[in-house]
Amino acid sequence: MALDDHEQPAVWRRLLARLKPYWAWFILAVLGLLLDSLAQSGFIYLLRPLIDEGFSAESAVGQWLPLAMFGLILMRVFGNFVGIYTTVWIGRKVVNRLRADLFGHYLLLPQRFFDQHSAGDLVSRVTYNTDQVAQAATNGMITAVRDSLTVLGLITVMLLQSLVLSLSLALLLPVVVLVVGVISRRFRRLSRRIQESMGDLTHVTEETVRGHQVVKMYAGEAYERQRFDAHSERNRQLHQRLIGTQLLSSSLVQLFAGLALLLLLYLATQKSFDLDISAGVFISVLGAMVAMIAPMKRLTNVHAQLQKALAAADSVFAVIDLASEDEEQAQALRSRIPAERTVAEPPARSSGRIELRQVGFRYPQREHAALEQVSLQLQPGTVTALVGRSGSGKTTLASMLARFHLPDQGEILLDGIPLQDWSLPHLRRQIAYVGQDVVLFNDTLYNNIAYGGMADATRDQVLAAIAAAHVDEFASRLPQGLDTPIGDRGHLLSGGQRQRLALARALLKDAPILILDEATSSLDNVSQQYIQDALQLLQTDRTVLIIAHRLQTIEHADSIVLLEAGRVLAQGRHATLLDECPAYQRLQQQAVSETDSGCVDSES
Repeated sequence: MALDDHEQPAVWRRLLARLKPYWAWFILAVLGLLLDSLAQSGFIYLLRPLIDEGFSAESAVGQWLPLAMFGLILMRVFGNFVGIYTTVWIGRKVVNRLRADLFGHYLLLPQRFFDQHSAGDLVSRVTYNTDQVAQAATNGMITAVRDSLTVLGLITVMLLQSLVLSLSLALLLPVVVLVVGVISRRFRRLSRRIQESMGDLTHVTEETVRGHQVVKMYAGEAYERQRFDAHSERNRQLHQRLIGTQLLSSSLVQLFAGLALLLLLYLATQKSFDLDISAGVFISVLGAMVAMIAPMKRLTNVHAQLQKALAAADSVFAVIDLASEDEEQAQALRSRIPAERTVAEPPARSSGRIELRQVGFRYPQREHAALEQVSLQLQPGTVTALVGRSGSGKTTLASMLARFHLPDQGEILLDGIPLQDWSLPHLRRQIAYVGQDVVLFNDTLYNNIAYGGMADATRDQVLAAIAAAHVDEFASRLPQGLDTPIGDRGHLLSGGQRQRLALARALLKDAPILILDEATSSLDNVSQQYIQDALQLLQTDRTVLIIAHRLQTIEHADSIVLLEAGRVLAQGRHATLLDECPAYQRLQQQAVSETDSGCVDSES
């Protein structure tokens, strides 16, 4: 969707505002481009004395003209270097800051934003769109400033040489204005569509690269190639249409420039006008007219560059303008909580006492609620397990404890204090999380454990977490030990090794609340026993919430909560539920059946 005319000035103002820290450099760039333009106009102006007097033996022009020409050459070389180098430097500084602002804002946005946008689109905005701002804005600024000054200089030369001959400009200038006004709208639409198509192309590429094993196992090569080719062809067509629009505008300028030259020749050769002009004047005016064609064509095409920058900047600002997770939640909570309510001061470290009161939640555009009237209490030093079929609301409930989602009804309290009274950073410092889909980074094994806020942990603390999660059992066999790079998303490790690494990271955090979301699903029996032993040591003074599919992993939990369609169907210890709850019995039978049939994940 293209920007409306009334929206453009606001985007330009925001881009130009980012030039303020570099205003002195911008002035230097303009001065450099001005020198370049003046030198070009100076060459054309000197054609008159060169032709009228330069070939005369009695004239002194031949003595000073070569020096003047050499001075103009130096002036143009110096001005061109300073102007372009400084402009590119400014453009890259501005875009580097813009890119950093966009990436930094990604880190603050709520879960809902990432649910609604593909990773390819978000990556494309940081890489391609911001680069479009740099290239288009920089090249556009160079063209707009230098060629505008050049055209003004050449027009001045023409007027100084002959006012009558300069009338031929009256045929060219209105055409330029018309082309700029009419075709710029098409530039905007095409530029926005090109950026959207690049997001789609990036998304397909990223999906295929990430899932290359699934693609190969299920013979999806032809399908993925077809998807990629379709998006690539769409991108090619849009680029071709943009080029066609650029060529149309420059061709119109060239056509009318040719007609203006014909008018100039006609005026100069008609004796009826009795212009009384010298050959030098005519050649100087003709040279200015010819020299003006190229910058005129570039000025009509500069709108294509500037519209690229405009569309790209708007897509970036659209994300930067979104409310952060903290702001969005604060706004949502203000509408539901009385302003006069007393706000308690959360402790520096929570005891881990969690209470859910009639909590309900529904995802946008979902027909059924993910959670309905859920009431639970999790006491410090206890292990609570959530079980149930897929889609019963287990992961949603866990994510709400860290306020990745806010309840639509009811409330959640930590240490008797509503979660909304905890700041997000303070709340999340109280929670360590290990999910089924382990997130690791392309770094060393050690740095993936001592990550983020735990980077200042002592080596002894890191080693203790490694030992507790039994990471040392496989780390000692790696080529560089703890300093071994583990590859993108930890792909150089097995599934079980990745989960033990994630658990070590959670243990190092030493938070009063530990959430394990299917965290043992990829462990073999030996590794799982290691983790169970470690968890037994961790239960003191810590609230543990386990989301489990394999019931044998949570048989010793203090409390097991069975969820069904977002509601609490039953709650109790393992033995009690086996005796009294048919739904839990069916889950147990299913788990036993899977184990007997060999459907148990093992560490590769």
